[in-house]
Amino acid sequence: MTQTLKTTERLGVVDALRGFALLAIVLLHNLEHYNLFFMPENVPAWLQTIDKYAWDTIFFLFAGKAYATFSLLFGFSFYIQFHNAEKRGIDFRGRFAWRMCLLLLFAQLHALFYNGDILLLYAVVGFALIPVCKLKDKTVFWIALILLLQPYEWGRAIYALINPDYVAVTGHFIPYAMRAEAATANGSFFDVLQSNIIDGQLYSNIWQVENGRLFQTAALFMFGMLLGRRKYLIKSEESVRFWKRMLIGAVIAFIPLYCLRIFVPDFITDSSALIPYNIAVPSYANFAFMVILVSLFTLLWFKKETGYSWQSLLIPYGRMSLTNYISQSVMGVTIYYGFGLSMYKYAGATASLLIALLIFTVQLVFSRWWLVRHRQGPLEFLWRKGTWI
Repeated sequence: MTQTLKTTERLGVVDALRGFALLAIVLLHNLEHYNLFFMPENVPAWLQTIDKYAWDTIFFLFAGKAYATFSLLFGFSFYIQFHNAEKRGIDFRGRFAWRMCLLLLFAQLHALFYNGDILLLYAVVGFALIPVCKLKDKTVFWIALILLLQPYEWGRAIYALINPDYVAVTGHFIPYAMRAEAATANGSFFDVLQSNIIDGQLYSNIWQVENGRLFQTAALFMFGMLLGRRKYLIKSEESVRFWKRMLIGAVIAFIPLYCLRIFVPDFITDSSALIPYNIAVPSYANFAFMVILVSLFTLLWFKKETGYSWQSLLIPYGRMSLTNYISQSVMGVTIYYGFGLSMYKYAGATASLLIALLIFTVQLVFSRWWLVRHRQGPLEFLWRKGTWI
């Protein structure tokens, strides 16, 4: 393990996969106009058709999966840091707790611009890795699996079935979302900053909690940590067999899960049981499809020494994931929000995807230029320096 931890092959596939997930996030956020869900009017019928197919395709492929991949790799990175510190005789748990506090600051910076931040969730849920990082693999696996199954939602569903008077409540984020939307659509830059300090933060984080992200994120962090322990992102016969089994299993699982997600809700008449069902089952389907994407990406990488050229292209983008994640939001809100170009009024799905690819291209060129001159991205450098201060 000491020898293999620092192989360029391993780091390459992880960075490329992280870059792929970040690219998918950029595409999704642009389609959503950074939470300004608005369909432009007076669009030709032929373009409406293209927009609908573009929207449906991107959301089917990446919605809930890009975030899940990002979360999986977060746990993987934690393991690498923990193990490397352990080899130097350092207990990384305290440093990691401090590292999450620093991530909280980055989250606050990001949330000032964009009310769909996930870094605050990561900073909070990241603490769940500390008590499990020295447990056995099987113990961690079962804890992660239980969390992935959304026990709180099934508890609510069962309670609703045995207690007819129980009323499941959701949508607590909606008042904050409405106020945030008014500010982002029509307000000045300072109106957006002021709104995001309170309304944007509550909108984003209450939505994530109400939609099962709290349990799912913790589970994905732990699964990512196990991928590091088991060396499954380092090419070997065992890791190739593992990803092939995961691919086959995920394909088999996704089909019935997708059917359960689409067809069964029409037959559930109790709304208090339907709400948790519509949180738990889609999260399973998204997880299965995420496994399909990650398995395919990893197996394709393993076929070449350093991955296919299109995969290797994503490495610098993934190496600067924190910088690119925050900066793409700054660029995106400037393009779509009312204080900027107000493109949310004019850009349909197709145009939004083109804008997303432009943002990606600019960031990729900058990442390549920066990493020729520096070992890390600017925010990654600050985060590392702050971690070991």
